Amino acid sequence: MDVGRLRVLREFADRGSVTAAARALHLTPSAVSQQLRALQAEVGLVLTEPAGRGLRLTDAGRALVVRADEVLAALDRAESELDAFRSAPRGRVRVAIFPSAALMLLPGLLHRIAGCEGLEVEIRDVDMTPAEVPELVADFDIVVTHRDEHAEPFPSARLDVVHLLREPLDVALPPGHRLARRRRVDLTELAGEQWISVDVGFPVDDVLRSLAVRTGVRPQVKQRINDFRVIEALVAAGHGIALLPRYLAGLGPRRLVRRPLAGIRAARHIEAVLRTGAGTRLAVATVLDLLHAEAAAVTKQPWTSKAEFDR
Repeated sequence: MDVGRLRVLREFADRGSVTAAARALHLTPSAVSQQLRALQAEVGLVLTEPAGRGLRLTDAGRALVVRADEVLAALDRAESELDAFRSAPRGRVRVAIFPSAALMLLPGLLHRIAGCEGLEVEIRDVDMTPAEVPELVADFDIVVTHRDEHAEPFPSARLDVVHLLREPLDVALPPGHRLARRRRVDLTELAGEQWISVDVGFPVDDVLRSLAVRTGVRPQVKQRINDFRVIEALVAAGHGIALLPRYLAGLGPRRLVRRPLAGIRAARHIEAVLRTGAGTRLAVATVLDLLHAEAAAVTKQPWTSKAEFDR
């Protein structure tokens, strides 16, 4: 089987249409269709079938995609072995990272990368939901994403998932709030409060909704803002309360009051997601190591207030 045609099949599987695969591969749709037909002829099986105005994979096609991942991962490993002959990791690594993680991790990460001669890292901030991660992995070597710790993990059949950190979510209260002097706050005590959350589908809102299911307290969400710095400013000004990631606390307004929830665990997992085998490239593995180091440094910052917030 031609390796180039296997790449075309994988792009079609990742993106769901001939047009999208053609765009990603910088080919015409007709060229992609031709490559898929040629691959079908090579294997002697029908790999795609009509679905509405487009195509979808057959069972044989889906099975071949899994094996294509293995073949292409083997090629990545071969490239990694060649990298091992070099004195340092070289080449470009493309990273997508969601905005609040970028705020927390990027300044230190870029300082670390600056010491790696020959390593080029291209970073984009992407406001992503967990459902969008598999498609992003098709465009980036590493996708730094987050999910509610009670949510299903990302599928491991075609993805490698590297845990970076668990970030607890605390209740942010305005100064002078009736519960501001509590060491911990019970969610039931916040039943009548006006909440500020992020868009539906994003992990922090998923946590808030899962808390509602587990406690029976349905939060009254009045505003939805995806920028945590804006949420912090609104809470500090007395316009509502919010769930906020703990390790961002040192980067926002100091006049906020932050308290952990009592009797319940609320957190998001921050993870690096990449295609199976991509981490065998020395350059990618190096960036993953640097992300690990920076995540460890962030979680030890003094704004965690260990005496008060340790669970």
